Amino acid sequence: MDPLFWIVIIAVSGPIIGSAIGIIKMPTFGYICNMLCFAAGVMLAISFLELIPESLTISSPWISVLGVVLGALAMYALDKLIPHIHPRLCAQEQGCNLERTSVYLILGMFLHNFPEGMAIAIGSVTETKLSITIALAIAIHNIPEGICTSAPYFHSTHKRLRAFLLSAATAVPILIGYITARYVFQQVSAQMVGLLISATAGLMIYITADELIPHSCVGTNHRTIFSLMLGVVFVILLGGI
Repeated sequence: MDPLFWIVIIAVSGPIIGSAIGIIKMPTFGYICNMLCFAAGVMLAISFLELIPESLTISSPWISVLGVVLGALAMYALDKLIPHIHPRLCAQEQGCNLERTSVYLILGMFLHNFPEGMAIAIGSVTETKLSITIALAIAIHNIPEGICTSAPYFHSTHKRLRAFLLSAATAVPILIGYITARYVFQQVSAQMVGLLISATAGLMIYITADELIPHSCVGTNHRTIFSLMLGVVFVILLGGI
């Protein structure tokens, strides 16, 4: 079967699986944290072992540095405009409108998932295996976020199907970003591709350092560090296959 099919399936599975879990049964906070830390390990390993070296190979050190900085700045600007979803946002705060908050979170996910879809497409200029690995890491990362978008809406409206559909729809920007990036990568020069690859690394490093690691270690006595290490080992072993 065409690997492209599996990349697309994996890419959109995170929000869909998370949305389904959110309307059925909320997993423990510790379980969510371990999932996030595993995704963090995968993202860090891909960034430093695959993406940045690939960018250096096809462009130059200065372009790679510029790409990493631009990727991180892009995610920083997006986070300032629309705050991202963290595991603790699954719980309702006193005095807040949970239905309105959940709608804002769903809208935020739409914007945040587009660049993640573009990151998955990086394999179109490197290798399919890398693209599948990035898709897997982002899917794992998006499962808790799917939970945090569907669960609040369901508990505030008691409309199970609508909560699932609205939350699962955040997978659409991932697909759009993936298709858009595949087209762009085929039209630009090698130097620009190197810039985009390193920008993808910067994007993933920012997500890991700003969101995944800090929020997955809160209240867990830092035991989730072993899940992060497992994610790094996973990428290393996958590269040897």
